[in-house]
Amino acid sequence: MELVAGCYEQVLFGFVVHREPEASGNLKKWTPVADFTHHAHTASLSAVAVNSRFVVTGSKDETIHIYDMKKKIEHGALIHHNGTITCLKFHGNRHLISGAEDGLICVWDAKKWECLKSIKAHKGHVTFLSIHPSGKLALSVGTDKTLRTWNLVDGRSAFIKNIKQNAHIVEWSPKGEKYIVVTMNKIDIYQLDTASVSGTITNEKRISSVAFLSESVLAVAGDEEVVRLFDCDSLMCLCEFKAHKNRVKDILSFEIPEHHVIVTAASDGFLKMWKLNQDKKVPPSLLCEVNTKARLTCLGVWLDRVADTKESLPPAAQPSPVSKEAQYKINQKESGDIVQEEERHSKPIAKKHGLTRGNDKPKEENSLVSPKKRKVAEILIKKRKKKEI
Repeated sequence: MELVAGCYEQVLFGFVVHREPEASGNLKKWTPVADFTHHAHTASLSAVAVNSRFVVTGSKDETIHIYDMKKKIEHGALIHHNGTITCLKFHGNRHLISGAEDGLICVWDAKKWECLKSIKAHKGHVTFLSIHPSGKLALSVGTDKTLRTWNLVDGRSAFIKNIKQNAHIVEWSPKGEKYIVVTMNKIDIYQLDTASVSGTITNEKRISSVAFLSESVLAVAGDEEVVRLFDCDSLMCLCEFKAHKNRVKDILSFEIPEHHVIVTAASDGFLKMWKLNQDKKVPPSLLCEVNTKARLTCLGVWLDRVADTKESLPPAAQPSPVSKEAQYKINQKESGDIVQEEERHSKPIAKKHGLTRGNDKPKEENSLVSPKKRKVAEILIKKRKKKEI
């Protein structure tokens, strides 16, 4: 198990977590040990994603860097976006999806590291995206005040729903039966079967990150020291606990035998691991912590598991666990909302691993770039920007 975290200081940290029995009894002592620091980006890190082999990081320097966690070496960089990389999501071990301030969503082959599809997703920035557990649908939000539904089987945008404010987080629940949309300090909970808001949770401060602990329990971190656990059905706060000395920047959860763990990263430089209790009304207990002495922005956990069985997104021939009725309802008009169907007459596209590749071959900058070539490319980008100024 390894914690990875990015920061404003352009560094990616890696900490291996050792679990050893304490001398007093059966309790295990969790100890984070520094494994690596990597300074590859030329600006602050903004996003991180992890699969069974790789860690990828996005930055304000407009590049995505790939790290081979098995060999502990940099694997190269992806140069395609023009703008800060705002979100990175793996689906299984075969596909990576990226979003950025240039309004693009890109689908990458995580084996060959080629850009399979580049979609102009939003008129403004792409602020966040989330993939349905089935791999067939995705949701994205942007600064154009829209929530967009994507059909990942044919690689097309299905529908657009106007929302009243710029949302900065969208997230599917673990089973995909609901999804949430976050605007400032409010969380709207949508039910997939009715496509309507079943309730709204209000946090005291602006929300910076959320993590589903179960289908109905949500951990919420914001611009404050406190983390809260909410019940999505009753909309009640189950418990809250002081996690850090200042604002919590990122939070995630995972399960291993005998433990349900959440990890928090904050601007105070600390990475902390917490053990959740079965009774979510009882605050979690601290397992371990480490001070990176940096202003953390994003985090991930590499579990070093056997390759995920979800090697690729489902092909079009397979029946979708998301019913047609539910897909239709998710896009229906609510009071004050405008729903538009995207243009359906785009050029025919060849299917590959359930996703799509455009008719044209990916440009050279879409493919994997070696560290040496990346440095040259970064210099050229800086020169180009100076000329534009």
